[in-house]
Amino acid sequence: MELLKTSEVSINFGGLWAVDRVDFLACRGEIVGLIGPNGSGKTTFFNLVSGIYKPTRGSIVFKGRDITGLPAYEVKRMGISRTFQSSRLCWNLSVLDNVLIGLYSNQTTGWYEAVFKPRTSNAELERSIEICVEFLRYFNEDLIDRRYERVRNIPHIDRRRIEICRALVSDPELLLLDEPSAGLNPQETMEMMDDIARIRERNKDISIVIIEHDMDVISEVTERVVVFNAGAKIAEGSFSEISRNEEVIRAYLGGAATAC
Repeated sequence: MELLKTSEVSINFGGLWAVDRVDFLACRGEIVGLIGPNGSGKTTFFNLVSGIYKPTRGSIVFKGRDITGLPAYEVKRMGISRTFQSSRLCWNLSVLDNVLIGLYSNQTTGWYEAVFKPRTSNAELERSIEICVEFLRYFNEDLIDRRYERVRNIPHIDRRRIEICRALVSDPELLLLDEPSAGLNPQETMEMMDDIARIRERNKDISIVIIEHDMDVISEVTERVVVFNAGAKIAEGSFSEISRNEEVIRAYLGGAATAC
């Protein structure tokens, strides 16, 4: 069942087409890998889908609705959450506070309730805390004991888990993971693959698009792989199919097929 579809989506920065006429499809319950050399447009594509950038041309359709050019907060409310390659955690806030940020778009109370209806506001906060603690426990029980610690004191792999928890607490239908294993050692990378598998166990209908340079992760967790090079989609298929694709090999190893 089609969830996300882009048609010739493109963005131009000062004459450079960072993403160029990309057709992309993600179905409900599917895990799609997005790979390509550095600078091939993968993160820029995520920025387009999540509303950080507005396309120069083309369309983005989510759940049958055209979301092209919608601001990021509206895209988030529709059910698309993401993580970032570089950490976006608030270093001086606690683990729990960082995860609570992910529920901001779901809040039904505001300053008025906090001042004039504190019971209502406090009740929503308590429910939000319960949701966040449940997700932290799901990924690492130790994070429950450390939920009031500043996130700067937390190990790198657990910071990655915190970012994923923050993206998941709002119950998205599409999760965009931008290099979740970046900076992890081989053992931690294996743990991250297990974490991604647990996401699927928890919600079999969630769709995940994952940017990764670690091909072990891509081969292990994805059902389909899309390859970018120089802003364009150059291949699509199973991991075994794209790993034998000559244009993909040239894009990574160098040659006439790559502009990187």
